[in-house]
Amino acid sequence: MGRVISVLVPIGILAVVGVGGVFALSAIKPQPEKAEEARAGLNVFAEPVRQGDLTLVVESQGEVKPRREIIVAPQISGRISYVSPDFIDGGFINKGQLLVRVEAADYELAVVRAQSTVASAEQALALEEAEAELARQDIEDLGISDASPLARREPQLAGARAALESAKAQLKDTQLALDRTAVYAPFAGRVRERNVDIGQVVSVGQSLGQIFANDVVEVALPLKDAEMGRLGLPLAFSSSTERPGPDVTFRATVGGIEREWHGQVVRTAAAVNSQTRQINVIAELKDPYGAGADGDAPMAPGLFVTAIIQGETLENVLIAPRGALRGDDRLFVGLPDEGTLSIRQVKLIYSDPDGAYLSSGVEPGELAITSPIQAPFDGMSITVMQRMEDGTIKVYEPKRSEESSSTSGEPAAIASTEGEGAAQ
Repeated sequence: MGRVISVLVPIGILAVVGVGGVFALSAIKPQPEKAEEARAGLNVFAEPVRQGDLTLVVESQGEVKPRREIIVAPQISGRISYVSPDFIDGGFINKGQLLVRVEAADYELAVVRAQSTVASAEQALALEEAEAELARQDIEDLGISDASPLARREPQLAGARAALESAKAQLKDTQLALDRTAVYAPFAGRVRERNVDIGQVVSVGQSLGQIFANDVVEVALPLKDAEMGRLGLPLAFSSSTERPGPDVTFRATVGGIEREWHGQVVRTAAAVNSQTRQINVIAELKDPYGAGADGDAPMAPGLFVTAIIQGETLENVLIAPRGALRGDDRLFVGLPDEGTLSIRQVKLIYSDPDGAYLSSGVEPGELAITSPIQAPFDGMSITVMQRMEDGTIKVYEPKRSEESSSTSGEPAAIASTEGEGAAQ
């Protein structure tokens, strides 16, 4: 027993000393500083919502066509004896200019024959008038009061007069045929194509070529009903001094250079297209080869152009970044003071690559989030950042209570060389 006690006593002493040392070290150990808990939140980029005016535009495409274009055809037949050097593909022609002449010899002879017939009819009428006068005197000398019209030679006189009128009409007909041996341009313009040459025999109505007027060209632009409403155009629209049509900018690439022309909507088509359910809006450009041209590039017929039609102007609309607009017309708004996400339902007026234009749902100056967010919900914890014009990034720190921090949530500016995609 004594031996056991002598072994246990030292062990107990060592245990007491060890436990006491542990408690002593715990008592004198410095307390660890409490680190401020890091806020968990997604870093997102945002841009402020602006307020400004919006001019609604509608874009469409169409082919340029001349307002007047005809097929040149003769009204008589014969052999071509003359063709104007300007009557050639691409040639410029003036109003009243001689384009083609048909050999006139046969028609000149017909005029001479008709003139001879007229002269004979005039002689016959003069002779019949003299015979009628003699018959009248004989009837008077004989004292006959009930002489018949035939005795007075009235039918013979009427026949002679009718023969003269017929001869004159024949003369006019042959003279008209002679005049039609020359084919003139009914308007100033350009030649699209020529189908005849000197020596060729043509018939009535045969195509000699095709010309179009170069004073005005038109473009038919198909629009949907919503686009018509955006422009404020009724289905039966016709431009007038009191109500001019919207301005139109035409664009096309000519010779590898982007060209631009400026015209105006003048009317709408008579009916809606039954297949596309669209209606054509007719826009025109005056003097496409002169004042209306873009430098040395006219808006020639056959060009396929893109047309930007200027609609009405809306004042004081809300303008958010186009990338901030989500499906179902929603906008993600960052609340920097709270450090949370607010999902807003907005009323969209119009959108284009420059922005989304809204009438309600957000206030000017609020921050619209442009970064993608997965599984978003109202009140989601986020850190809002804004890229400034000088390349720095402004980070909005949420405001904290006085117990947790004495700082007030002023935004800090930090330099950044990374893109927005790195802020996820």
